[in-house]
Amino acid sequence: MAENKSILVVGGGISGISVAVEAAEVGYKVHLVERNAYLGGRVAQLNKYFPKLCPPYCGLEINFRRIRPNPDIDVLTMSEVVKVQGGPGNFTVTVKTNPRYVNEACTSCGKCAEACPAERANGFNYGMDKTKAAYLPHTLAFPMRYVIDRSACASGCKACEEACKYGAVVLDQQPATTELKVGSIVYATGWKPYDMGNLKLLGEGKMKNVISNVMMERLASPGGPTGGKILRPSDGKEAKVVGFVQCAGSRDENHLSHCSSICCMASIKQAFYLREQYADSKAEIFYIDLRTPGRYEKFLNRAQADENIKFTKGKVAAVSEDPSTGDITVELEDVLAGTKRKATVEMLVLATGMEPEMKGSAGAASVSQDGFALADLQKPGIYSTGVAKSPVDVMTSIQDAAGTALKAMQSIVRS
Repeated sequence: MAENKSILVVGGGISGISVAVEAAEVGYKVHLVERNAYLGGRVAQLNKYFPKLCPPYCGLEINFRRIRPNPDIDVLTMSEVVKVQGGPGNFTVTVKTNPRYVNEACTSCGKCAEACPAERANGFNYGMDKTKAAYLPHTLAFPMRYVIDRSACASGCKACEEACKYGAVVLDQQPATTELKVGSIVYATGWKPYDMGNLKLLGEGKMKNVISNVMMERLASPGGPTGGKILRPSDGKEAKVVGFVQCAGSRDENHLSHCSSICCMASIKQAFYLREQYADSKAEIFYIDLRTPGRYEKFLNRAQADENIKFTKGKVAAVSEDPSTGDITVELEDVLAGTKRKATVEMLVLATGMEPEMKGSAGAASVSQDGFALADLQKPGIYSTGVAKSPVDVMTSIQDAAGTALKAMQSIVRS
């Protein structure tokens, strides 16, 4: 066995967290590197999981409880891998950590945010609201520590530093570089939503009441920009007639050629959000094909049994906006009816595809033309897991992570 019994996990979403706790709890040292200021990835931004429709904080908090007391898990947030050298059992990895401007003395009292005069777009809510330049990433962030967005600060302002009585705000922090010696590497870099600005036929993201499915998650979330109320971005009106466009950028050679796998389930889930919130609401899902395999078929059946959730097979050709009402008109061919039709909704949700984040990960992992990791062509000692490999749901990501943790440990034993 190699002397170096440590594993580098790149990405602190649900897959990366799962790899880290599985490996650390059997005695391996894990360096968990995450470029955001918090762990949890895209899962932390969800309102609920399907099919049980329970909040993701439950699963995340269980894992955070496993991380907190474990000395074998080294969490590096606001960090990214910039260089990988070596081979199985003896990798040297260079990690760059960007300044948070808040140290471990932070108690999350919020005094820095109260004193801060500047604002910034809230990336956690996909820019739908704002926070102060001194902000807590989200309600149950891990680590539970504030961040200072210096790019939003006025020159010379030190209001946050002066307001902190614990000395936690350190505005002269600089980027730091660390070299880690590890035996194996796991890429759990996750995904990002496809850019609506690329979807010309679907409004290019220029219509206020055309939003993405990830934005819909935040609208429905109690911690979101509207406190969980599904309201139209243009005027704050209750959105009671909502359309969902499937494969918005997926399965299209001009955008993402792959199927993003979970979009059908996500839209069905969001139709339930709407129906649960407004008794008189109506949802229409415009789809090419429905993908609800295995146990998820029951989830689809439940939606089909609701007379206020309509499924229409047909590819949307165009959308337009009524400037006087803000309503959105969808033009499509209804394949099963054999007709062309228009449907008017108060808000339209685009099921934008899952684009992998593997590209640009220090060049250590082999990726396909689509950017997903090629599991069968990885270098020895280097593995990938979850959506880094292919579009999958949360349950599958966690299962895959457990297997990948075993592979990473086996690699070290064999080195």
